[in-house]
Formats: sequence, structure tokens, C-alpha cells
Amino acid sequence: MAQSGNMQTGTSRDPNSALHDVKEKGVEQFNKMADKATDQFNQVASSVENVAHRVADQGREASERMQEVAGNMQTALNRSMRDQPMATLAVAAAVGFVLGALWKS
Repeated sequence: MAQSGNMQTGTSRDPNSALHDVKEKGVEQFNKMADKATDQFNQVASSVENVAHRVADQGREASERMQEVAGNMQTALNRSMRDQPMATLAVAAAVGFVLGALWKS
């Protein structure tokens, strides 16, 4: 006797089992994407940290050079004041005038 059309050929799967499989695959894909995003975030954070260290090092070097230049300028100014006081005052007045004109504009 033949049965009605409800019988399927081959193996039949439980719909709940198929849904569970889809959920598991989705969770696996989500975990892979989360791991990849975490890795990329860590790489970016490491790059930013490296840049920050380089900027800090360059800032320290620039500060040391500025202190050296300031010391050299002070030495030169002291020598100029001692050797040529009138010329030094004239230059200082000219620089003050130019800075004042720039400040107004």
C-alpha cells in the first residue's frame, strides 16, 4: 500500500535542529568577526602608542635643543652687551618695534 504525500524521500531533519545549526554557525561567524575586530583594534592601539612615544621623544629632544639655543643666545647677548652696548640696545629697540607692529595687526 502506498502512503499519502506526507512522507519525504531521503532523510528528514528536525526543523529545530536545523535552526540550532544556523544559530551555531551565526555565533561562530560573530565570534570570528569579534576576534578579527579585537585584533585590528589592538594593532591600531599599538600603532597609536608607538606614535605617542615617538612624539614624546621628539618633544624631549626639541626641548633640550631649545634650552641649548636659549643658553647660547644668553651667552651671545651678554657678550654683545659687554662689548657693544649701544648697538645691542639699538637692535633690541628695533626688534621691539617690529614685534609691537606685528602685535597690533
